[in-house]
Amino acid sequence: MNLVWVVSILIICIPGSTEGASRPAAVNVGAMCTVGTINGRVSKIAIEAAVNDVNSDPTILGGTKLSITFHDSNFSGFLGIIGALKFMESDTVAIIGPQTAVMAHVLSHLANELHVPLLSFTALDPTLSSLQYPYFVQTAPNDLFQMAAIADMVSYFGWTEVAAIFTDDDSGRNGVAALGDKLAEKRHKICYKAALPPEPKATRDDVKNQLVMIRMMESRVIVLHTFAKSGLVVFDVAQELGMMESGYVWIATAWLSTVLDSTSPLSSKTANSIQGALTLRPHTPDSERKRAFISRWNKLSNGSIGLNPYGLYAYDTVWMLAHAINLLLDQGGTISFSNITSLGGPKGGGTVNLGALSIFHGGKQLLDNILQTNTTGLTGPLAFHPDRSPLNPAYDLINIIENGYQRIGYWSNYSGISVVPPETSSNRSTLNQHLHTVVWPGGTTVKPRGWVFPNNGKQLRIGVPNRVSYRDFVSQRNGTDIVEGYCIDIFLAAIKLLPYAVPYEFVLFGDGLKNPSYYDFVKMIASGKFDAAVGDIAIVTNRTKIADFTQPYIESGLVVVAPVRRLNSRAWAFLKPFSPLMWGVTAAFFLIIGLVMWILEHRINDEFRGPPRKQIVTILWFSFSTMFFAHRENTVSTLGRMVLIIWLFIVLIINSSYTASLTSMLTVQQLESPITGIDTLVTSTEPIGYQIGSFAQNYLVEELNIPRSRLVPLGSPEAYADALKKRTVAAVVDEKAYIELFLSENCMFSIRGQEFTKSGWGFAFPRDSPLAIDMSTAILTLSENGDLQKIHDKWLSRKSCAQTSDLISDQLQPQSFWGLYLICGIACLIALFIHFLLALRQFSRHSPEAEDQTEPSSHSRRTSRSARLHTFLSFIDEKADESKNNNKTKRKRKEMMVSNGKENCENDSRNISKRIQINNSQEIHNNADNDTWLTR
Repeated sequence: MNLVWVVSILIICIPGSTEGASRPAAVNVGAMCTVGTINGRVSKIAIEAAVNDVNSDPTILGGTKLSITFHDSNFSGFLGIIGALKFMESDTVAIIGPQTAVMAHVLSHLANELHVPLLSFTALDPTLSSLQYPYFVQTAPNDLFQMAAIADMVSYFGWTEVAAIFTDDDSGRNGVAALGDKLAEKRHKICYKAALPPEPKATRDDVKNQLVMIRMMESRVIVLHTFAKSGLVVFDVAQELGMMESGYVWIATAWLSTVLDSTSPLSSKTANSIQGALTLRPHTPDSERKRAFISRWNKLSNGSIGLNPYGLYAYDTVWMLAHAINLLLDQGGTISFSNITSLGGPKGGGTVNLGALSIFHGGKQLLDNILQTNTTGLTGPLAFHPDRSPLNPAYDLINIIENGYQRIGYWSNYSGISVVPPETSSNRSTLNQHLHTVVWPGGTTVKPRGWVFPNNGKQLRIGVPNRVSYRDFVSQRNGTDIVEGYCIDIFLAAIKLLPYAVPYEFVLFGDGLKNPSYYDFVKMIASGKFDAAVGDIAIVTNRTKIADFTQPYIESGLVVVAPVRRLNSRAWAFLKPFSPLMWGVTAAFFLIIGLVMWILEHRINDEFRGPPRKQIVTILWFSFSTMFFAHRENTVSTLGRMVLIIWLFIVLIINSSYTASLTSMLTVQQLESPITGIDTLVTSTEPIGYQIGSFAQNYLVEELNIPRSRLVPLGSPEAYADALKKRTVAAVVDEKAYIELFLSENCMFSIRGQEFTKSGWGFAFPRDSPLAIDMSTAILTLSENGDLQKIHDKWLSRKSCAQTSDLISDQLQPQSFWGLYLICGIACLIALFIHFLLALRQFSRHSPEAEDQTEPSSHSRRTSRSARLHTFLSFIDEKADESKNNNKTKRKRKEMMVSNGKENCENDSRNISKRIQINNSQEIHNNADNDTWLTR
């Protein structure tokens, strides 16, 4: 029988103390726990050690001492309330505890009224929020982070559903609710919740009843969120029921790690029952203080129990509170209380005096000091986020193996799953998102699939369409319940590849008079009538919204089929290989090449010279004769030879393509139709046929906006042929797989145009069904090993009619040769550019007008430009050697004119000098006569 321990830290207020009074001589704070539990015993020892350490250090509280008394609630909520009320009567400034979330919810209301902070490191219910319970402080990470870690593990291993076993109290219910939220964030879910009676009332029968229910279900991933006593009973019963064998996954919350840390050694029965399970342990970084405390633990506990992380949190909580009280006193705060007079005194002889309950006046200031803590303890940094959650919540991920356990990785709120310790990794790097090898239940290292077919005696109801047409795909054998066909054989072959047995039965869907609606067929899965649907089910958007599909096992988009007639050879059939545009482009390039060659050869090749008429004939003859490589003219220039070689290569390709296309047209049967594809049907007003039950109707109406009045439902291949022959419909739109089978027996029709939708057929399953994934893998295996093709050949291979597509698609278009034409055009441009540069250079060297030009007037400049252009064109038209001779002749003439000019100038100067001498002599003679006359 557990004893009631009371630990009180009493604050002694000296009566009549004044404002300048010294600190209290002693401080008393209440502490509540259940000593009969592992965490209760560990936390009691850790709190006592912390109080002793605080008392031994006078710098912490300035000489104030702590004395210890505990209150043991002994799994009783009533005793917990009584203990809390007693603390409130004794002027308690704070309470460390309670241990459970049930008591925390109740006592938090009392703490709110009396302003007494509650500090708990084990009541980690996520719903104990700071808004509703401002005086309740969780000094360890709450269960929201633990559930986030479990959700990340489920996502990491690729499971989709889990079953949750929990204790039916506030902590269990709210913890599982948080797990559901975290799983939903990753598109996973809880498929079943098994509630156990509150600790310690759960019996083996209670546990067995729940485990039997879980064993009959699909999921094999089980999350166990309870306490140590109930949890070990669950593992023991699970082993008896064979639920600790290969294929099961067990994930226990942190309670199991406390058992491993604090119970040593485990009994062989317990150790065997938990092998292969995964659990979480609150992560506390290594430090010198932590190692020192661990080395003291055996002495503190006398070897009675091992230390677990919650003992470290208990130790840090005492130090956190001591620092907050010291700060309160340093701030000049007074520790004073006042009674709640409104409640009155005791009535009816009650043992608890409610009127003696007192309000702590410094409670708000003490609470603020606690939340502002910023120091380092045994568990690492001691501080709080604005939402009051501790900094850097993290967990070790533990795998229990034979003779102990191994750490397979870590989880933190910042780095997620990782093999790197959280204190060295601060981001969710994909390089670190992995775990070490896990040993699962049964001793295997192969990751369990995580689900099986429910063991409830029921077979999977596989829906099969009851078709009346195209029965090669799926049909019921006459007079039996056997279904067969192409789709059925693929399903059976895929089922055989699964690594587990699948009990199933086929159930027909449809009345057998007409093909059923495939959208309604898929809806039967969502409604739960069918567990799966097998058949020629196209994977289209509106169906994927209500069901999951496997990998397509055949491609089958929509195509157009229309009647065609045989195309006989005509007189102008030789024009058919090229489209009109192709003929035009080719003829234009022949002329361009002739003109380019004339320009390149005209000045230096006599065969490209002569009268204009002859030169035009030469251009035409040379260009078109290259088609047959029969050109007679020699090519002299280097640039001309370059262009001609490229052009002859292009002509060779064009000739070869023309010959091949014409041969095909004249030797292979050709079919033609006015309908060339879906575009022709959209722009016309003629009726269009479609298969009853197919998605073609919705696609034509909703996507292509074709009026429903134009659509004609047809129920069978015979109806297709009859409607097309009688012109009841212009064409039929259906899936390619159906049409190929139809055309194998009807040679009067042909697919027109290309497949205008891309889709395939697959098997449908309920949303998030793991069977869909395994079946997809099996279908891929069938495709890789060739079995898929063998099944196709067995059911769908037919000797089909030889058909060709329409002639328009067979005609050669310029788009097929644009690269060649581009190369040829660039070569011509480069050759012409180089040719004209060389010509300009020669012209500038040999042009007589370039020499000895004086400054001309504007009119003379215009005249000079036109004359120079005319001269350049004449230079281009002249043969190269003639232009050189002409230039030489012009130079000689100019030199002669210059020399003649010089002689004339010399004669003129001599005549002028003679005249001047004569005039001078006459003047002298006249002057002499005048002098004689004057003398006289």
